[in-house]
Amino acid sequence: MTQNKNVIFQYLGLIDYQTAWDYQEKLHAEIVAIKLNNKHLSLENQEITPNYLLFCEHPHVYTLGKSGKPEHLLLDENGLEKYQAKYYKINRGGDITYHGKGQLVGYPIFDLENFFTDIHKYMRFLEEAVIRTCADFGIDAGRIQGLTGVWIDHLEQKNPRKICAMGVKASRWVTMHGFALNVNTDLNYFKHIVPCGIDDKAVTSIEQELGKPQDFQAVSDSMAKHLKDIFGIEAMNI
Repeated sequence: MTQNKNVIFQYLGLIDYQTAWDYQEKLHAEIVAIKLNNKHLSLENQEITPNYLLFCEHPHVYTLGKSGKPEHLLLDENGLEKYQAKYYKINRGGDITYHGKGQLVGYPIFDLENFFTDIHKYMRFLEEAVIRTCADFGIDAGRIQGLTGVWIDHLEQKNPRKICAMGVKASRWVTMHGFALNVNTDLNYFKHIVPCGIDDKAVTSIEQELGKPQDFQAVSDSMAKHLKDIFGIEAMNI
């Protein structure tokens, strides 16, 4: 199969979580259908699979991954209504997290056979793009062994705090879901969950670390650039 290292980039703006999830599922299914059909074709007749990168923000919502525990949501139905938040059990990996305005959410719908077939490497590449984006804004972020996502105070760990959560799904090497980088996020909403199932570590944002709101578009542009560089994307088409 010919590798396609071009990516179709789409900024969806502020979009309902279910609407974005449905759109991810649609794109994912289309790519998988191409791959299944290709199995019946000679190499020269096979269709190249597309890759997509979706950036967006969501209204207040909590999502619980396949390995998550429902009790990690600390709100009942009345509490969700009070805080105008929705709640979904979804098919990504990981535990519970929060999405809201001011948070950069990225959904790569990549056919990894266009790049490499290694989910762990894929996760590390996503983390690396976040680490480099944070560095662009003067923030030293990194990984903590045994934990997914990107963290501040990742070396000494006197007060480790997560700045970016991650959770992905892959089927037939086609990915969906992705990362959530806190830019100007209202961190109070994290008080109503046990973030990612970890009860002894805090959550932070770029705004929190730098003491002032940040240019959301500038963070988005930085993240897109680093994803392009790290994955060796040849063209990012809008």
